[in-house]
Amino acid sequence: MNEPLVARHWLTIAAPKAAPAVATTTVLALARIWNANGAEHSVGNAALMTVLAAGAAAGGATLARAGEGVLAAVGYAASGSLALAGVAGYADGLPLPLLLWALATVLAYCFAARHWRQDRRDALDHERHMAERREEYAHVERVETLRATTQVEVARAGAAYAEQLAQALVTRATLPGFDPTALEAAGLPELPAARGER
Repeated sequence: MNEPLVARHWLTIAAPKAAPAVATTTVLALARIWNANGAEHSVGNAALMTVLAAGAAAGGATLARAGEGVLAAVGYAASGSLALAGVAGYADGLPLPLLLWALATVLAYCFAARHWRQDRRDALDHERHMAERREEYAHVERVETLRATTQVEVARAGAAYAEQLAQALVTRATLPGFDPTALEAAGLPELPAARGER
């Protein structure tokens, strides 16, 4: 019931939020390295990236029709990355690749925000469910504790009553003029001590 509290490092909290920007920046950096190594104005390289981007988009569309939402998103992300890399590798200046990088980063954050909201909703639902279950089990635990305490108190009271009764019988038997036969003649039940004396 008592779950340990784990303090997460700030990097583990920030890393998923930085992932879309890191991914698009990495694609841009690799494309610019590719541009510097001969991809600038290369029609063959641009055609290759176009075919790869179209193939990834077609794969994403096929997976989306099949109901595989996560894999379809991966296919579309790969298509966008390949298109960004193709344009950034082909272009001779930096403004167009930077514009496409900014657009891709914004789109990546828009898609990721939807999943983050869903994850947050799922986490809140799970926390609510666990809080309800904890409250339910705490109620059952309180009822059982009360029942056990009552049973212990009843047992203690019974033991105290038996002890007091035994003490009263012993005290009464030691009183001067106590006659168990007179009690029996009066119609009272015979006492065990009197039965033992006969």
